[in-house]
Amino acid sequence: MPATVVRFNLVDPAASPGALGHRYRAALEMAAYADEHGVATVQTEEHHGSPDGWLPSPLTFAGAVLGATRRIAVTVSALIGPLYDPLRLAEDLAVLDHVGGGRLVTVAGIGYRPEEYAALGVDWHRRGALQDELLDTLLKAWTGEPFVFRGRTVRVTPRPHSSPHPLLIVGGSSRAAARRAARFGLPFFPSAHLPELEAYYREQLAEHGTKGWCLMPPPQVPLLHLSEDPDRAWAEYGRHLFHEAASYASWQSAGIRSAVRSTAASPEELRREGVYRVVTPDECVAFAEASTDPAAALVLHPLCGGMPVEEGWRSLRLFAQQVLPRLKDWRGPDGPVRT
Repeated sequence: MPATVVRFNLVDPAASPGALGHRYRAALEMAAYADEHGVATVQTEEHHGSPDGWLPSPLTFAGAVLGATRRIAVTVSALIGPLYDPLRLAEDLAVLDHVGGGRLVTVAGIGYRPEEYAALGVDWHRRGALQDELLDTLLKAWTGEPFVFRGRTVRVTPRPHSSPHPLLIVGGSSRAAARRAARFGLPFFPSAHLPELEAYYREQLAEHGTKGWCLMPPPQVPLLHLSEDPDRAWAEYGRHLFHEAASYASWQSAGIRSAVRSTAASPEELRREGVYRVVTPDECVAFAEASTDPAAALVLHPLCGGMPVEEGWRSLRLFAQQVLPRLKDWRGPDGPVRT
């Protein structure tokens, strides 16, 4: 049965500061509700300088979610590693690992927007070297032992809650990303369904004598919105789904591979394309039951593209109350539930 995910990036192209604050608080309340109803993961992400407010501070948001929940995993997918100071990131992730009792999952990528690097004063052309330094620093820092960083001896405290360290995954769609993951003995998360890249990663594990695993996305990863009347939802709210799809597509060059990528030029085309889907509870259950890919997921996106908060709540409640209890191997808040 697919994993269950609720995704938040807090986009709202028309939000005033007050309205955006309301959206952030609603997202935390939704995360707590998802936690209470047995959703497996809250997922968030990182982008900078977007005029629609795309979340730039995923660790701050992740910390708030961890504090508002008890069981649910919180995944940052992906953190743009070279934009961070390695020592400060080691400290921040260690603290969040304690706050969440090991529930934080970090996917470290290098991003694909040169303007984000320019805005933060980081050299785009050094991104690979900076990512290598970051991963090396995190793994050394989390031992709690002194080590040499940029010519000086440092020690990072506290040591993380998780042993040997918080879950850290290397993300990307390039052979360089696969080599990097294998060299550091870290899991690899391709950004799209790329079996040839997984094979290369496993070759690199053997070459470096390291161990790891690959979390391969399925060929299709639709983003879901639930409604009892999909025609009405598309008519009233399709523009919000299209806003995100078009914004995301505009950032991606021809060489970027993504599990969620649209070429639609209108909400009507987006609906036909199937990357973003509005489904009834029955359709959602049928989609889940038809899935045979072990990496498949039901990804609910309740606040997509500035979706009104009240409509986001309707979608999430339908998912929690009319879909989750009907899934064969759903793990509820008090343990496995079989129907």
